[in-house]
Amino acid sequence: MRTINRLWLTSLLLTAPLLAVAADDTPSADPEVTIRTEGDKTIQEYRQNGFLYAIKITPKHGKPYFLVRADGTSPNFIRSDQPDMLIPQWEIFSW
Repeated sequence: MRTINRLWLTSLLLTAPLLAVAADDTPSADPEVTIRTEGDKTIQEYRQNGFLYAIKITPKHGKPYFLVRADGTSPNFIRSDQPDMLIPQWEIFSW
């Protein structure tokens, strides 16, 4: 009986750090929203576990619109209300 108690205690002590690490990596159910202003528009970035999946752009004058990932994983974004519109992704000048 004493050996069983020691084995049980040893296994408990060995698995406790693993459970603590697993508890820290649990995915969050709520999105993280970052709000910033550029010029005359407000930009809200929606992230789930650090993954940017949507951007809401609210111009000062006009209707707000969303940019979402084209296929869910690629870095190319499309407008949700006009899926055929291509959003340029290149850089022309850099200093």
